[in-house]
Amino acid sequence: MLDDLLSWWHAQREQVAAYAASPHALWILFAMAFAESSFFPLPPDILLIALCIQDQTQAPLYALVCTAGSVLGGMFGFGLGRGGGRPLLDRLFRQERILAVERHYQRYDVWAVAIAGFTPIPYKVFTISAGVFRLDFWRFCLASLGSRGARFFLIAMAFYLCPPDKLLWIKRFVAEYDLWIGLAVIVGVIAGFLFLSRHGKRLARRDKERDHAKSDNAR
Repeated sequence: MLDDLLSWWHAQREQVAAYAASPHALWILFAMAFAESSFFPLPPDILLIALCIQDQTQAPLYALVCTAGSVLGGMFGFGLGRGGGRPLLDRLFRQERILAVERHYQRYDVWAVAIAGFTPIPYKVFTISAGVFRLDFWRFCLASLGSRGARFFLIAMAFYLCPPDKLLWIKRFVAEYDLWIGLAVIVGVIAGFLFLSRHGKRLARRDKERDHAKSDNAR
């Protein structure tokens, strides 16, 4: 299974390299960020980093495009969730993930969106479920803009402010340790899902204990 995942990552890296060299790279970055927030599994950070390495002077522009695409994609995902309802969510994601996300919304409201937007967890899990659970749309948009903008601009500005000799070292490092970077990305996504699931269960356990305590006090 690991070999299959790494082969998939290598194929994606080659595709991203082709995208970065395309004259339509900005549009592709926008489309990838849009899609990742609603239905696509590959995070746009990979193309964002490739473009920033290729031309660090344009890094703020790349971050802006990536943020705009992601926020608009999140709005689209929200609409899908609002229109498709719980049956759509059940078709797309495992039940344990849905319950974990629901617990986070019950506890943190749109702050769950802000936290998720900054993590390796695929963002579409939260954007679609936000529509299903009927969070306030405009507060959802603000949380999405804040978290996604912070994430993408943090990446882009790191390259924008990077000295040229350090940037050359980063290029060599990425080329030499490509598979290890891919493995780290895969592990990060899996770890994000595990954290989401376990933390959701922990919240459920706390809520149940609190309800029991209230019930006992009422007696």
